[in-house]
Amino acid sequence: MHIAAQHQPSQIQLNQDGNLKHFLTIEGLSKSNLTQILDTAQSFFDDNNNLITTPLLEGRTVMNLFFENSTRTRTTFEAAAKRLSANVLNIDIARSSTSKGETLRDTLWNLEAMAADIFVVRHSASGAAHFIAETVCPNVAIINAGDGRHAHPTQAMLDMLTIRRESNKPFSELSVAIIGDIKHSRVARSNIAALQTLGCSDIRVIGPRTLLPVAFDDYSQDVRLFTDMDAGVKDCDVIIALRIQNERIDSPALSSQQEFYKLYGLNEERLALAKPNAIVMHPGPMNRGVEIASSIADGAQSVILKQVTNGIAVRMAVLALSMQGQLQHQGFADTLSL
Repeated sequence: MHIAAQHQPSQIQLNQDGNLKHFLTIEGLSKSNLTQILDTAQSFFDDNNNLITTPLLEGRTVMNLFFENSTRTRTTFEAAAKRLSANVLNIDIARSSTSKGETLRDTLWNLEAMAADIFVVRHSASGAAHFIAETVCPNVAIINAGDGRHAHPTQAMLDMLTIRRESNKPFSELSVAIIGDIKHSRVARSNIAALQTLGCSDIRVIGPRTLLPVAFDDYSQDVRLFTDMDAGVKDCDVIIALRIQNERIDSPALSSQQEFYKLYGLNEERLALAKPNAIVMHPGPMNRGVEIASSIADGAQSVILKQVTNGIAVRMAVLALSMQGQLQHQGFADTLSL
């Protein structure tokens, strides 16, 4: 399912000054927009690399509206909002008024009337967050926490922050491999867009043809396709293993999980083909022994748990920047001091 909207996200997620007032997708954002998110996220670490708590959003209300199940993303958004001193409400959509026949618009308008400042939205329909930002609640900052197969922009930015913090090279000099179910992955789509915007020109997509997009050529010459895992990971600086999206696969695309691991699972032999200091990433939750061996997931080159911590910092940044952008858009003088 796809929810249509009238304008491109880039036209509605930025205010007149070019700053975020919603965060819907990576597409349409500039390198300076993404760098601002990364720099702001980095500012939320202290000198010992611990996350700080700040009163930036004190008195503001963040509502988590998850129409699709998630534990990690919702929890890290809640942790991020609380570290910004915001009030946080987790709305149980399954038991909300929409289950009693109320329209989505009416539910959202009622939540907006409860003095909501930010909606964090996850939905199974592509374009849902865009639709809400444009037609339902344009004066509430809308953060896309994942919509269908379309986008997962905060996951992409936490991955970019992890790469920036853990790699010794600028994005322009990195070789990045993304392995697995590209066809059904909003994470892959957002990561590719972010890497391209930040200047990475060696992006490798690896997987069986059944799990690759039909219109792969749309990604441009920066992205190379590999169906041979060994050739794809050779001399890479960053390897991102994706979860098999079983819940989004419309028909059988794999002969078996065992066959996938045999051909595309990240194990010690394949990691040895990458550069010696290559980092290993996974957006989670992991299927050990399907996408990645436990020895790699828990090994010295894995930065998977660091991704989780960086995710809180990035979501703090996006919440704060979007709130500031909304205040600027609505003409308030007392914007946040970031």
